[in-house]
Amino acid sequence: MSLDLILSNMSLDLILPSRLGFGTAPLGNMFRDIPEAEGLATVTAAWDDGIRYFDTAPLYGAGLAELRLGKALEGKPRDAYVISTKVGRLVLDEIEDVRARNLGEKGDVFRYGRPNRIVNDYSADATLRSIEASLERLRTDRIDVVWVHDVAQDFYGDDWLIHFESARQGAFKVLDRLRDEGVIKAWGLGVNRVEPIEILLALEHNRPDGFLLAGRYSLLDHRLALQRVMPTCAERGLGIVVGGPYSSGALVGGPNFEYAPAPPAILEKVAQIKALADDYGVSMKAAGLQFCLANPAVAAVIPGASHPGRIAEDRAALEEAVPDPFWLELRAAGLVDPAAPLPGLA
Repeated sequence: MSLDLILSNMSLDLILPSRLGFGTAPLGNMFRDIPEAEGLATVTAAWDDGIRYFDTAPLYGAGLAELRLGKALEGKPRDAYVISTKVGRLVLDEIEDVRARNLGEKGDVFRYGRPNRIVNDYSADATLRSIEASLERLRTDRIDVVWVHDVAQDFYGDDWLIHFESARQGAFKVLDRLRDEGVIKAWGLGVNRVEPIEILLALEHNRPDGFLLAGRYSLLDHRLALQRVMPTCAERGLGIVVGGPYSSGALVGGPNFEYAPAPPAILEKVAQIKALADDYGVSMKAAGLQFCLANPAVAAVIPGASHPGRIAEDRAALEEAVPDPFWLELRAAGLVDPAAPLPGLA
């Protein structure tokens, strides 16, 4: 058992084998057409590095990420790793025009994925069908954690509460039962917004174990999550898995923020953080990962990767020594919220 597990008392921490996981959205040909060999080699690099938590979803390339993850992990001892996937989208055998898909604010992020038709459905029946299909694509006999995917404004606009209600009547109840029966170990929401988490936390009859929150607890954007989600989760012992710690790549010099070209204000903030990081000899990846993990509500962070070399970079960033004055200067410059927990500081 890892030291991380021994020290933690949150439910997801008792399930997840380490605080560094692997997000597989890039394996679904996110933004580019990734060769099969490159995708499989990336998973192998993660495994060889010691990563044993893998997060995926049917949406990622219309099942492509799950297929690649399942192929790469086939033959590995199943008790040695943890898989989380998502429900809310069914991948069908029929073909559709990928360019015609409506992914809300995410645009054509998976336009290089498989052309299989994707149907949004959060009903009880669809939840069970989605899990069965994921098991087949992943070539496994069980899924450890299930997230209800994207019941939020960024995908559904003003209609998002209709989909949330469908999930409340369907997916939430099914996943409560499957968890209580021991079929899965945990469930929660996998979203890019804090509002759905707030609503679910207020419900009396659904009992999530934690949440996957992507993009909302990073160096570039953390205030709402810090004020409205993280304290409650910490108080209730509900772990947060942080997705998108590099804010779609913007934090580490990429062109995108929130799956779209980064606006000037974000680029300016990145430049300010990087100037301080350079002064202290700190890598931007180390700043990003270690900031996320400093919050006691965070159970794990799952940066995505589509190239084997990125895995070693993430591990080095996690283990890099970052001097306390760097964090203090970030706070003094107003680049992090005054209430945000910082590594090594009370």
